[in-house]
Amino acid sequence: MSIRISPDEHQPSASVEIPLSKPLPDYDLEQLEQPTPRDVDGVLVSQGFRDLVDDSRGVLMDLLANPPHLPNSPEGSKFDFTSGSGRHLELAQLTGAICPGDDNVYRPGLWIVLRDPSEKPTLPLCHLAQQRVSAIIEEFVSRMGL
Repeated sequence: MSIRISPDEHQPSASVEIPLSKPLPDYDLEQLEQPTPRDVDGVLVSQGFRDLVDDSRGVLMDLLANPPHLPNSPEGSKFDFTSGSGRHLELAQLTGAICPGDDNVYRPGLWIVLRDPSEKPTLPLCHLAQQRVSAIIEEFVSRMGL
């Protein structure tokens, strides 16, 4: 299962769906594949999943405050998203998700919405902001071991 990043058409935000693809023993999340969406509900309300969401919020807040460098940027490691225009992304939503998979299998996952508060509410994310979302989510998945 893959991560889906969907920029909103008429809002400066992007939705991210991250299905949990491997067991996370530290969160007591061992059996992830479920036959029905209702079975995933039981996972989403478990203490382990709530702990995962809490830890995810901390990691995301750190990444939003200190964004990773864009891969292949001409500035390399000197690229700084926080200087200049002062534009940054903010966490608008973080919650559990029921992610449909192949062969009528469902998995728990994370639903994240990141937005650019400095952009006009009717405009989509600019290309650079979309790249920032991708870089942040890539680093988030790496840090969380998802």
